[in-house]
Amino acid sequence: MCLLHIDKMKKIKEKFSEKKDFYEKLIKINPNFVEVLFQLSHIYISLKNYRKVLKIDKKIAELLNLDPISYYNLACDYSLLGNLKKAERNLKIAISLGFNKKNYIEKDKDLDFLRNSKKFKNIKKLIK
Repeated sequence: MCLLHIDKMKKIKEKFSEKKDFYEKLIKINPNFVEVLFQLSHIYISLKNYRKVLKIDKKIAELLNLDPISYYNLACDYSLLGNLKKAERNLKIAISLGFNKKNYIEKDKDLDFLRNSKKFKNIKKLIK
């Protein structure tokens, strides 16, 4: 890993450390505080801690079980973690719940792994 990348990651960690600690304390008090879960998800995605993001996004989807964006985020998480089957399933759920942002689906870098698979052709047919 080059020094510039290490320095950049160090700055990102420092930037989010205090906020992360604060939000983690709030979640211990109220584990269903959706707004805080959103903030934590954003912090952990910036830190590239995809397993932690997935855990948080699963909780958000559980709390907002008919929210298409929650399932879109899960599709992104699974794609980033290399789980093609779960990425595809969650993206299909997001679309069935009304997620119709074709541009996001076709260009979001978090979905690269899924988009590069043969299964993505079937998903493109579902997008309006």
